[in-house]
Amino acid sequence: MTDGAVQSVREALNTRELLKVKVLDGAPAGAREMGEALVERIPGAQLVQVIGRTVVVYRPHPERPEIRLP
Repeated sequence: MTDGAVQSVREALNTRELLKVKVLDGAPAGAREMGEALVERIPGAQLVQVIGRTVVVYRPHPERPEIRLP
């Protein structure tokens, strides 16, 4: 996972709270491992779900932090 990819997801989470990220077939690890590595690098982000090669990431909107996942 490149720094550029992490930055792109971080920026997308500034306008959306929920984001689907596709993990490429040639990735060095499985989708769950890549999703966990991604959210570790983005403060406040949570891995919500993994469906096949797609991970769903959540981070509260910066202007509405009162909405949280359990």
